Amino acid sequence: MRKNNWLFLIGALVMVIALFTLGSGQSTVDPKTYHPAVYSTAWALLPPIIAIGLALITKEVYSSLFTGIIVGAVLYANGNLELMLNTFLYQSEGGMVSKLSDSWNVGILIFLVVLGIMVALMNKVGGSAAFGTWAAQKIKSRVGAQLATILLGVIIFVDDYFNCLTVGSVMRPLTDRHNISRAKLAYLIDATAAPVCIIAPVSSWAAAVTSSVPADSGINGFNMFLRTIPYNFYAMTTILMMLLIAVMKIDYGPMKINEENALKGDLFSATENSEKKDTSTEHQPLGGVIDLIFPVAVLIVCCIIGMVYTGGFFGGETFVNAFANADASKGLVLGSIVTLLIAFVWYMTRGVMTFKQFTDCIPEGFIQMVAPILILTMAWTLSGMTGLLGAKFYVHDLVASGAGAVKMFLPCIIFGVGLFLGFSTGTSWGTFAILIPIVCNVFQDPGSYEMLVISIAACMAGAVCGDHCSPISDTTIMASAGAQCEHVSHVATQLPYALTAAAVSGVGYLIAGILGYMWESGGALISLPITLAIMVVTMIAIKKVIK
Repeated sequence: MRKNNWLFLIGALVMVIALFTLGSGQSTVDPKTYHPAVYSTAWALLPPIIAIGLALITKEVYSSLFTGIIVGAVLYANGNLELMLNTFLYQSEGGMVSKLSDSWNVGILIFLVVLGIMVALMNKVGGSAAFGTWAAQKIKSRVGAQLATILLGVIIFVDDYFNCLTVGSVMRPLTDRHNISRAKLAYLIDATAAPVCIIAPVSSWAAAVTSSVPADSGINGFNMFLRTIPYNFYAMTTILMMLLIAVMKIDYGPMKINEENALKGDLFSATENSEKKDTSTEHQPLGGVIDLIFPVAVLIVCCIIGMVYTGGFFGGETFVNAFANADASKGLVLGSIVTLLIAFVWYMTRGVMTFKQFTDCIPEGFIQMVAPILILTMAWTLSGMTGLLGAKFYVHDLVASGAGAVKMFLPCIIFGVGLFLGFSTGTSWGTFAILIPIVCNVFQDPGSYEMLVISIAACMAGAVCGDHCSPISDTTIMASAGAQCEHVSHVATQLPYALTAAAVSGVGYLIAGILGYMWESGGALISLPITLAIMVVTMIAIKKVIK
């Protein structure tokens, strides 16, 4: 009843805003010259703040995202209902229809559907269940199952979307056998997605960072990316934290409740019906482990080939440059479609599936992805509304205004700003594009190169941390889908862990900034070990407190 009351309150709020603003303002505008009254002010951050707050309060993500979008459209329209509706649906840079007509976004949706079909195929032939049975013979403990999940996540470093869905589909049977909650699985998936991709030179994320460095800055973007790896404290501390959580058996916050319920047989979140059943292990006994391993291996190879193909590798570019210039969306679609065709031939040749069963998996796979597709669509639209309100320019001015006098503390400040912006907008790549050019302008002096490296690393780490915490982040949504976990439950259980790593990383950037300001080279040799040591001490302290 309380949930229904919240939904009624949200709906009433939207209607009151709409009725109050009926008939005021303009009905048509030129999107190239028009700016709303709240453009590039703190009010531009209101829509994502409302969406995130409502999601955490109501535990219902769809209405929360929708409310945030409507609030953004109202602010953009300066109170005109007709313009608000046009903005919500058709605005060229933020409307829902426009987002769904964007080729990059459509490519990601197609990739999702194809992966859903692949998962349905592997389940239908029994590959997933066979792998679970085989892994159960090799991995005898919950610790081993968690470490195996982390290892697979690290191995699949090419792209975070690909990581989330592949690791989830492969490891669900194993983690289910060892009574690991879906919330814990979603956390392990999410924490080995963006945090691993952001320190992998051959990944779509490396390409995003490289392309964000201004062309006129005289800085080699890829070399800069390589230099930032030892300073990417959030990625390092998150990976270390996962290992410590698994080995030392540490759980706290809402995750502890989920893990205790899982040990009693309820693998799903505490807010869900404990009688909910997962059908991921239902299968025919014809398939074997090879029917899961082979398609996954082909998928990895084909996606890598697809990405370097879009980057011009077969046209003469080097492998590294091809990855830097790759179109991740197009490459993943090409790779997944080719994999689907190969899987069809593979299963037909082995005689483990009939043509009718193959075609039945196509709508089954699509149905599995309806929820993440809907959430992604609204998250993209909400991000578009935030862009229309000029949030990035507000953050730009906020950072640039205080850059000169506090260079020693800038890495820590940039980390916090990147975290806030990534959390509010739900996009790491968008945060890179906003903050990295600012950082390059602040540290133009050749003598400040080490501080430039530390600050760009802080920007990248903050963006990934904010993305990791945000319920409107597409990577967070993918991790929920990969683990088949309630999305809000995943966000609520992951948040304390992500904030722990963020706090330790903030201290690390404070140390690195001081060392980088005083000592031009070698700061990573000191600041990284200190930061990792602080994380170990923090986890030991948490274990003692929760005991």
